[in-house]
Amino acid sequence: EVQLVESGGGLVQAGGSLRLSCAASEFIDDYDIGWFRHAPGKEREGVSCIGGSDGSTYYADFVKGRFTISRDNAKRTVYLQMNSLKPDDWAVYYCAAGGRCDLYETNWSVFGSWGQGTEVTVSS
Repeated sequence: EVQLVESGGGLVQAGGSLRLSCAASEFIDDYDIGWFRHAPGKEREGVSCIGGSDGSTYYADFVKGRFTISRDNAKRTVYLQMNSLKPDDWAVYYCAAGGRCDLYETNWSVFGSWGQGTEVTVSS
């Protein structure tokens, strides 16, 4: 089972930017990799996903135009560039593997491998 480690979270003012990284323990060329977030009192939700076979990208409506997902298979790393951050983006962000991007928003539980999460705090 692939091991994932997120990094890059922190405190940022509204309107600012952060780049999250998801480093894998093995090559992830064939894996769809998703980013999810979990805020206190809310359900876990899918943020973005990138396909392993063709690099197709998927975004939740609430991040479209602000977040960009990318991958560097040689470095076994997936990135989430987050711009124009809002207080509503405050959450713990997780990356996950083992699922399918076409289902990531409605069925995140099929992703079997999860990182430990990195917290993003956005001040107003």
